[in-house]
Amino acid sequence: MSRTTLVIVLLLINLGPPPFLVAQKIAKTIEIRGVYGNPKPLWEKGHSLKELGVNSIFVHSGALTHEMVKRAKSEGALVFAEFATLNGKNYVDEHPEAWAINELGEKVKAASWFMGVCPTEPGFRNYRMNQLRELIKEFELDGVWMDYVHWHAQFEEPEPILPETCFSNSCLKTFARDFEIEIPEGNTSEKAQWVLKNKEKEWRDWRCKVIASWAEDMKSIMEQIRPNALLGLYHCPWTDEEFNNARRRILGLDYDLLKQTVDVFSPMVYHGRMERKPTWVAENIAWLCDRLNIKDNAYPKVWPIVQAHNDPRIISAREFATVLKGGLESRSSGVMMFTTNAVAEDSHKIEVMRKLYRSIDSIQSSN
Repeated sequence: MSRTTLVIVLLLINLGPPPFLVAQKIAKTIEIRGVYGNPKPLWEKGHSLKELGVNSIFVHSGALTHEMVKRAKSEGALVFAEFATLNGKNYVDEHPEAWAINELGEKVKAASWFMGVCPTEPGFRNYRMNQLRELIKEFELDGVWMDYVHWHAQFEEPEPILPETCFSNSCLKTFARDFEIEIPEGNTSEKAQWVLKNKEKEWRDWRCKVIASWAEDMKSIMEQIRPNALLGLYHCPWTDEEFNNARRRILGLDYDLLKQTVDVFSPMVYHGRMERKPTWVAENIAWLCDRLNIKDNAYPKVWPIVQAHNDPRIISAREFATVLKGGLESRSSGVMMFTTNAVAEDSHKIEVMRKLYRSIDSIQSSN
């Protein structure tokens, strides 16, 4: 990847007056002009990635094919795989020992559409790590992006679902061992209430370490098989203050721990899904870059994923331009959008992406 410092002029994009991407200068390195999802919808429209200014694709690991990877690389694109790390959908049905348990001692219900899993259940961990090994052995990837890396919850909603988990036997025993704590005898609910009342700080800290350990183990496997591949993280975009610090308190995402291992942070700044204004994207990215103390040409990096997908409402081309540009705010060095299909089905969104990405590419090529 180029480390050349660029002065990028974001050109006026006119889809009819008034222009909705204001021309301005950004002096920094832009490495990634990405799309999330199978590029097939764009290819079927007769586009090439190079012609659109796209230099990277991010694709769910289960959708990757050798033909796709070969074509993308022939068009000058890097290939990154999304890896659904702690998504327990289907798995927990066949392996009930991996079901996350709430503070009442009950199996959790799906949080909106997401079904989490017990992060300390050894069988599930081995299952996922073996999947990772197989994935990076089979495909020549430039990186793997962890997704669903948090304790069971749902943050991609205006009103998030934030249960207390996980109080499985595996979690309680591991927590007690790691902190040398003796949890009084009782049923699961009684043990959970004791932990939350008497050892809450240790419990929150431990949960963050469990999540960070997943990143550490994945990075170790990648270094053995594909040492030059990056480890990225799709993650909740909340600040430290939002929802009473639920990003760390409930989801278990501690930036100070994760930045020791993660190469690239990709906040999921889905403004439409979370009922935020399009301008929130730029504000959030500026906050995150400061929070992580991002430095130019150094790791970790910030490459946000923004929303083009029309759910739960229509995202206009004007909005898409605002959030795509907002994703390049502050010291972000790349951006991608969710999804390729949402862009491919709207000629105006294609033009938004093309003009921004090609303007970046043009200046990069001239340096």
